[in-house]
Amino acid sequence: MKNVTSRLTIRDRRAFVSGAFFLTVAVFFYAVALGYAPGTTARMGPGYFPRLLSIVLAAIGLFVMAGAMRPTAEMQRLRAWDLKGLLWVTGSVMLFAFLLYPLGFVISLFVLIMVSSKASPEFTLKGALANAAVLIVLCVGVFVYGLGLKFPVWPTLFN
Repeated sequence: MKNVTSRLTIRDRRAFVSGAFFLTVAVFFYAVALGYAPGTTARMGPGYFPRLLSIVLAAIGLFVMAGAMRPTAEMQRLRAWDLKGLLWVTGSVMLFAFLLYPLGFVISLFVLIMVSSKASPEFTLKGALANAAVLIVLCVGVFVYGLGLKFPVWPTLFN
């Protein structure tokens, strides 16, 4: 039998940092949720869901971090941040927020998907249009009809 030293080493740095980010976000939102009444499972208060979601997010973060330290994990280093991609995605979300009420949910979502698609080096117009068609149908079905959220579905510029 080999003499195995039990030394914890981070083999997959990208996964470890991702897990640590999940854990940090979970702790932050759990701390924020402490200011709200939790309620009970039968009668949930405003702090119930954020706390529950924070616990799930923390568990995912810990699971990912533990996986990054497995002896069988692939050795991976951190890469440089893709600032261009980050700006495309962040900008598309901000654009969605500004366009939602004048242009409606469908057009704003279309703009969000097309602009954020530019963040990927594998961007193709055909792929982005197919993605937009599927996501718009799903989002309208879930948020507008399923959950009954009061988004303007179509432009309200002339109302």
